[in-house]
Amino acid sequence: MMKEILIASTNTGKINEYKNALKKYRLKSILDLGINLEIEENGSTFEENAFIKAKTLYDLYQQPVLADDSGLIVEALPNELGVKSKRFSKSETDNDNIKLLLRKLKEKANRKAYFTTVICFYINPQDVRLFEGKTYGTIISSKRGLNGFGYDPIFLVAGLDKTYAELNLDEKHQFSHRGKAIDQLIRNLENENPTF
Repeated sequence: MMKEILIASTNTGKINEYKNALKKYRLKSILDLGINLEIEENGSTFEENAFIKAKTLYDLYQQPVLADDSGLIVEALPNELGVKSKRFSKSETDNDNIKLLLRKLKEKANRKAYFTTVICFYINPQDVRLFEGKTYGTIISSKRGLNGFGYDPIFLVAGLDKTYAELNLDEKHQFSHRGKAIDQLIRNLENENPTF
């Protein structure tokens, strides 16, 4: 019987995206486990942070773990977000992060941006897999849509004329950075059929 896969996240939006996309697998998040675990993301890249989160939870439970690190890269503010996207404002809340970003972009003509996700699937110490997804778009000047989390209400997906926050879970999976990385993960699992 297939083991449970643990999701190294307390972000309900992110957890819902994983559970919606990976329905045929048994997934449990940190929230489902009922533990109070704050994992320090002190890596300098998305890959490092995803690995840190996955290994931390694997070491505790000895079960396969899915972890990701994601961030927004804004061309006009090249070194300000990225791996620090969640910690952009002092309060680190979605609302304050959005407000600060819009304030910093107020006088900028270039509003191009992209989201990146790197998923680390830590099956065991000898089998660690990484998957990356990117989605390009622009930062609009006011929020649109009620779904999603983070910067979703101001990220207009290239060629779609909708923000992430205007998409339902299935639509977001189709267009989002995390959805693209999850699709790579699913293809890898189907092709290699790992035992765990």
